[in-house]
Amino acid sequence: MKIPQSPPKIHELMTEHADKVSEIFLAAEPTPKGRYLHFEELKHRSPPDGLNHEQWWLGIKLARSVALKLLPLKDKNGVPFKYMLTPAMHEALHIIDSKAAGRIAMPEPVMTSGPRERFLVRSLVEEAITSSQLEGASTTRAAALDMIRSGRSPSNKSERMIFNNFETMEFIRAHQHDRLTPELVLEIHVHLTDGTLPEDAVGRLQTPKDQRIHVQSNATGKIIHEPPPAEQLQERLNQMCAFANGENDKEFFHPLIRAIVLHLWLGYDHPFEDGNGRVARALFYWAMLHHGYWLFEFISISSILKRAQAQYARSYLFTETDENDATYFIIYQLEVIKRALHAAELYLERKTEQIAEAEKVLRDRGEFNYRQLALLSHALRKAHAEYTVKSHQISHVVAYATARADLRNLVERGLLIEFHPKAARAVVYRPSKDLALMVR
Repeated sequence: MKIPQSPPKIHELMTEHADKVSEIFLAAEPTPKGRYLHFEELKHRSPPDGLNHEQWWLGIKLARSVALKLLPLKDKNGVPFKYMLTPAMHEALHIIDSKAAGRIAMPEPVMTSGPRERFLVRSLVEEAITSSQLEGASTTRAAALDMIRSGRSPSNKSERMIFNNFETMEFIRAHQHDRLTPELVLEIHVHLTDGTLPEDAVGRLQTPKDQRIHVQSNATGKIIHEPPPAEQLQERLNQMCAFANGENDKEFFHPLIRAIVLHLWLGYDHPFEDGNGRVARALFYWAMLHHGYWLFEFISISSILKRAQAQYARSYLFTETDENDATYFIIYQLEVIKRALHAAELYLERKTEQIAEAEKVLRDRGEFNYRQLALLSHALRKAHAEYTVKSHQISHVVAYATARADLRNLVERGLLIEFHPKAARAVVYRPSKDLALMVR
């Protein structure tokens, strides 16, 4: 992508427009029309009467300087990052707090153990796929989903990346109550990159002996970010973990802001040969779960980021080119989180309706457990779907024998048909051709 123009230097503008500083300050506001604009965006808009674009920018920067707060994160030259909270950000934080920290419960049909586990697996799969695709995995969603649901081993690097990401999300769930340590960060990197990197690059920071990794534009090949030198990485990792755990805090950091800054910190440092983006997003998930945002077990932010990769990259670049102002990155991530929450809400609504419909349709067909109801609901919508004991087991997190009993029972009732493909080891179950008629 195109690197945004670095804004004019404020000290130079102060000198150049010293005679108009008071007028400029009074004419500008930190968020014109409610937006936190970078100079790259500002230069395409009309400035207030009596000001040119540089004077307008000076006024905005002066107005922002009053509210900016310093972060423990510093760049490779020791200059701290900073941020401010705008009214729109306060509103976003309130919305996310209300929806993701437990005040708004999942619908009761989805919160029962079966549907809840199915929703969880679906979300972990979606995050595993899209987070890996952001880093170059090329496997289709259908193939990746088949791999995870069937339990087969990955057949190439792309599938290995997705499989690793799926297992890492489970690992993070298991360690969400732990303090973040350098060892835990390295272990996350091991889980994410096992089998996709040379063994000597897995689970370790780059060293001065390595060719230091940098970030290039996919379109032009031009370097758009040069991370700190390898000599700084261990100490920076220690500082990042201290920030994640709330050590040495001199003021309150909203948990969401802390999680987003953690994402930015790892992305800025780029301490590994590969997998930095995946580790950054994994740490964001750890922080959200660690601070009690339980709904994030069921949310994929990478699926939103994947649809707008240029904006994701631009939020990093806006931050770095405007004197380490992390507000751009935080605003973008808050918007991504809101959109991911909305997508989850829509999914929950659909699943609630589907479960209710399936239960209504099937209520006169005898007793069905929640797993069978979920499968039959899916089969009604996907006439050519195929199921195996393994896929049913993984989807609902039950024992193999339980999954097999579910499917055999549906075969006995005439709702599924059992096949024994010659080329496959596993028995395949398909919806009966008369399923739709049989459950009316």
